[in-house]
Amino acid sequence: MNRTTIAILCGTVLLPAAAGAAELNLICSADVVICERLVTEFEKTHSDIDVNMVRLSSGEAYAKIRAENRNPQTDLWWAGTGDPHLQAAADGLTAEYKSPMLDQMRDWAVKQAEVSGFRTIGVYSGALGWGYNKDIFEKKGIKPPECWADLLDPSLKGEIQIADPNSSGTAYTTLATLVQLMGEDQAFDYLKKLNANISQYTKSGSAPVKAAARGEAGLGIVFQHDAVAQVVEGFPIVVGSPCEGTGYEIGSMSIIEGAQNPDEAKIFYDWVLTPEVQEIMPEAGSFQIPSNKNAKIPEQSPDLGTIKLIDYDFEEYGSADRRKELLARWDAEVGGRAAE
Repeated sequence: MNRTTIAILCGTVLLPAAAGAAELNLICSADVVICERLVTEFEKTHSDIDVNMVRLSSGEAYAKIRAENRNPQTDLWWAGTGDPHLQAAADGLTAEYKSPMLDQMRDWAVKQAEVSGFRTIGVYSGALGWGYNKDIFEKKGIKPPECWADLLDPSLKGEIQIADPNSSGTAYTTLATLVQLMGEDQAFDYLKKLNANISQYTKSGSAPVKAAARGEAGLGIVFQHDAVAQVVEGFPIVVGSPCEGTGYEIGSMSIIEGAQNPDEAKIFYDWVLTPEVQEIMPEAGSFQIPSNKNAKIPEQSPDLGTIKLIDYDFEEYGSADRRKELLARWDAEVGGRAAE
């Protein structure tokens, strides 16, 4: 098996390295197509470095890095929502690094770095919302939702999918967004009511809208750029933004403390922050806002200026204690009722 062979093991994609070459052990928390494209492009321009890549959701990536704390097997963690990256930084699991690309980054990307003590940095941004299958809605006579409150309508019973916040950064962002919008008790009351309309809590954050695109669900709660990707592929998906306001992500990147290949990690880190690399993302179906201010924003990307965004508190909801507290309550009050 050569180094470009892709092995699919239990849903995890591995790109094995060639013997004798310099290596980079990468966790990628974006869609697998994007992860594969990045690895391919990097190995074209850095033929002396072979990348071992594993694709994990944000929560899974954080858990793996934490479990390997005394003997890190990962060098670099790219993408996924910023909250678990901030948690990893607070736990001392990631290394301080100030990239020479820092002065080219948008303000929100730099702020992410500053908040973390330069142990992570923003690589893209996107707003939370949903994508619904207009054919299913028309066939079943379901009124398209405009607000978070509309998702509680009985007509949507069994039609909604969302990921599990323990494994998915998208779903954790949803949880944290609702808590900030409504207050914690009211948010959990809402989530318990919403549970009646949920057909499945998925592992991956983008999976719900992919299910809606295939006609397996009516609506997926996702980042809006993930819904846009399905529209671009030709599926009958309509992108929605809640009227009450919504949260957003700062997809992030972190070098692991004690990495076996720190120099290779820094090379990838600086490379992926360049405008040239960030501009290839739409070719892999990625329509987030790039963090390099010199990179062209994809024309299909949702315009954040037209979306009612909350003042998302990344520092609080990226903290280990707050995250642990919210996930424990979700497990007890929502996740435990999912089978009911």
